Amino acid sequence: MRSIIDAYYKLLTWLLVASVAILIVPISLQVLSRYTQLFPAYIWTEELSRFLFIWMVMIGAMVGLRERTHFEVDVWPDLGPRAGAVLRIGSHLFVLIFALVFLYWGSRFLMFGWYQTSELADLPMGFIFLAWPLAGATWILFLGEAFVEDWRTLTGQAPLTPETPQPETGLVPGRTAE
Repeated sequence: MRSIIDAYYKLLTWLLVASVAILIVPISLQVLSRYTQLFPAYIWTEELSRFLFIWMVMIGAMVGLRERTHFEVDVWPDLGPRAGAVLRIGSHLFVLIFALVFLYWGSRFLMFGWYQTSELADLPMGFIFLAWPLAGATWILFLGEAFVEDWRTLTGQAPLTPETPQPETGLVPGRTAE
């Protein structure tokens, strides 16, 4: 299961990079057409850039949650592994509430806009509205993974200190380099 979640995370990361890279094209066309006469003023570029921006934000929120950088605020001092796990579990429960709201209301939003098309580019709005329930479902998946890790830390099934790989120095432990 861990490898499937890792593969999904890598896919999201690449989609985030692709959305940022693709977003450069319509925005550049807008700027160039506004200040020069080299390109005609395309109307669809504004709409496409807005839709790409929506997806970029939602995918970024999904990736940020997996990396534990999106909803984390370091307010508490370092309390140790178990106390930190308790605080993270409490924090994850609040984020889970938002994920469930995104999943439920995002699904209703998706059903509302499934047969609509955008005004200018005639794009199906269902693909745009899909971002909200997908974000909620992905947050639930990544929160489940984080909850399991924190629960294992809390119950003592995981090492209390993270395993950090040591650089290869060729030295024997306990001896200096002299």
